Amino acid sequence: MLAWIEKCENGDFAASNAALAESATELYAFEDVRLEAPLLNPQKLIFVGLNYYDHAAESNMAVPQVPVLFPKYANSIIGPEDDVIIPKEVTQCDYEVELAVVIGKTAKRVSPEDAMDYVFGYTVINDVSARDIQLSEGQWTRGKAIDTFAPIGPCIVTKDAIVDPGELDLSLILNGKTMQNANTRDLIFDIPYLISFLSRTMTLVPGDIISTGTPPGVGLGHKPPVWLEDGDVTEAYVQGIGTLRNRYVRES
Repeated sequence: MLAWIEKCENGDFAASNAALAESATELYAFEDVRLEAPLLNPQKLIFVGLNYYDHAAESNMAVPQVPVLFPKYANSIIGPEDDVIIPKEVTQCDYEVELAVVIGKTAKRVSPEDAMDYVFGYTVINDVSARDIQLSEGQWTRGKAIDTFAPIGPCIVTKDAIVDPGELDLSLILNGKTMQNANTRDLIFDIPYLISFLSRTMTLVPGDIISTGTPPGVGLGHKPPVWLEDGDVTEAYVQGIGTLRNRYVRES
């Protein structure tokens, strides 16, 4: 996938897709295959915290004046239909549906006006979180970058297929019940700002992923809180991309 992203650096997705189709040696029915995470080893997997006003409020945290950032790593990445493993010691496992941006070409000190030129496409991420670790210790990374805690998928949609990423519905269903339901228009820091902000600190390269934050409705925000348990199933959805479905299994 990374090699294909790099080939699309000029933005000619139609030609790249055609070349990819011509190189295919076998075709399979969709129901006969199991999808993996569309990107398994991005150089950078960057998450933005508290990037919806109502999510900041339900978390009892101040609205940030600059983006709140934390990383996850390749150990956290799993694909659609893969199991999320809840560690034995975690008692407050939570879900977070997010729109994620995949970088398409090297970006360093880009302006917000030019930032979208550096986007390859979009995918769905569930920013699974251990709230008991994150909040009691103040260790966002330790409560977030746990093995299997970054489901990604079901695919990457190239940016030409999304008219306006700032106007996408997103939702999360837990065991058949809608828990999150919002629109990316409510982002505090939009995608161009995030790309520009990050590119002033670090060089973004093809395949890097920026997960733009979750809307309200996380388990932490419910009264009483709703924590993920063994056997639970979430379906994280972003309009124009698809649904990312995962089951939760308690570590034995």
